[in-house]
Amino acid sequence: MEAKPYLQQISLKRESVSSFDAYPFHIPAVKNLSSMAFHRDVTFIIGENGSGKSTLIEAIALHLGFGIEGGSKSMQTKTHQNASVLFDYLGSSKSYRKPADYFFLRAESFYNVATYLEEAGKGFIQGNYGVPSLHECSHGESFMATLTHRLSGNGLYIFDEPEAALSPARQLAALSAIHELVQANSQFIIATHSPILLAYPNAVIYQLDEDGIHKVKYEETEHFLITQYFLNNHEAMTRTLMGNPLNLS
Repeated sequence: MEAKPYLQQISLKRESVSSFDAYPFHIPAVKNLSSMAFHRDVTFIIGENGSGKSTLIEAIALHLGFGIEGGSKSMQTKTHQNASVLFDYLGSSKSYRKPADYFFLRAESFYNVATYLEEAGKGFIQGNYGVPSLHECSHGESFMATLTHRLSGNGLYIFDEPEAALSPARQLAALSAIHELVQANSQFIIATHSPILLAYPNAVIYQLDEDGIHKVKYEETEHFLITQYFLNNHEAMTRTLMGNPLNLS
């Protein structure tokens, strides 16, 4: 029997929700959520700003026992109290086997995670992340150190917009690192805007929008279509977007 997916699906306990007019239950993706099944390797959650993807990925992470700001399960840093209550209304089904490793990488609060880790000493950072100090790295370098050194395989990894600190070249490197970890029996659930990361083969992609949640193919995503069109027509598009202010031709 296959151990993966470690997290098989989540479901919304709809009977426990007192009102679908209150936050976060009024968000269309949440209001229409029944259950969401996860791919054994990589599942992406995408959507426009405000569609609820970070709210949902946060709720999944909190439901699994992570701290709101990320890191391993043993790290419960909390410098703010703005988590939604959605995680309290989720149910889940899991594999018979627990993953050996867990990590929640959240772009917006990784600085606080790095500060927490620095208190453990540079020897700890060097041994687990491969660098003397996460704060002495750029944001992107610290993300890559986490991905290539801290994550050890046989893991369940939740990422919220990991591309935020990564150049296109580093996103390609991250894609390769994710694949190596998948081959080492890991499962990823990733909220992202990156058309590069979304290209991971055979991944399940969930689109969150005004109609709720539905699966889409990579080539159907706005991330792919808009990026492709822009790259193929960048001169015309920039003239249009800028109202041709310099009379470019």
